[in-house]
Amino acid sequence: MNEQNIPIIDAHHHFWDLDKNYYPFLSDHYEENFFLGDYNNLKKNYLPENYRKDTINHNIIGTIHCEAEWDRSDQVGETKWLRGIKDKYNLPTAVVAHAWFHTKNAEEVIEKQASFKFVKGIRSKPIVKNKESDSYDNYVGTMQDQKWRDGLKLLEKYNLNYDLRIPSWHLIESLQVIRLIPNVKVVINHAGFPWDRSKDGILKWKNSLKVLANEGNVYIKLSEFGVKNQDWNYEENRKIILDVIDIFSPSRCMFASNFPVSSLKISFNDLYNNYYKITKNFSSSEKKDLFYNTALKVYKLDLKIEEQNSSI
Repeated sequence: MNEQNIPIIDAHHHFWDLDKNYYPFLSDHYEENFFLGDYNNLKKNYLPENYRKDTINHNIIGTIHCEAEWDRSDQVGETKWLRGIKDKYNLPTAVVAHAWFHTKNAEEVIEKQASFKFVKGIRSKPIVKNKESDSYDNYVGTMQDQKWRDGLKLLEKYNLNYDLRIPSWHLIESLQVIRLIPNVKVVINHAGFPWDRSKDGILKWKNSLKVLANEGNVYIKLSEFGVKNQDWNYEENRKIILDVIDIFSPSRCMFASNFPVSSLKISFNDLYNNYYKITKNFSSSEKKDLFYNTALKVYKLDLKIEEQNSSI
């Protein structure tokens, strides 16, 4: 079986053009606590031609672009720019856009984002603790902020998903807000960030995911398994991926690259070859879910999959 023939919807990636657009963390505001450590190698343009070069050995049939920390004073600007990119390159297929939830103009921005047909969801990162033992200075912008929660609840009105990106120590806390939006699909980013690879750390992360998996509107992206100051560890990440699939089932999991961010730790080719290897003994139906079908359904993509041409 030629694994590279498996249709792939890359459920999470980014584009940026630093010559034309402003991304503070890439342009002039270095994030000392970036979760993968030194990220200076990301400070260059990453556009569809770069992505296609990275993915040349794989059957990419669609992609989902997730907001990339574009200038927050112009939240809809990134979506407008991506519309032009899509028109020119036929990528990305869909977009998870940005909107602050706790600001006065939250609904105005969400409404504008929803007006773009290819926008399928919102990612709005709540303020989080740098480590579990920290305390909040205040609750503004956190998942405990009532204004933030009110903004989150607007997603149902505008028929948008919510991409949830938080460290593992906030996963249990997120249960409160997930239950506020039972009719909204919530997609946990990056496998819930199992950064603490100690026995206790993994156990706590797994138990948190088991609780969230009981909520029928929760899905999860199998992506970004890099850890600061460590190489990409196949055996550790294989166990993590299999744990997540066991907890959520393939029909609620989707593979993604998080490129170009993940390129700090692994090439696209090696990443997806690892995904193929890890799921080698899975059924045809399970592979379809993991590599494209879950993403297709959750993000309501208008794609026709010619399954007869694949070798799943």
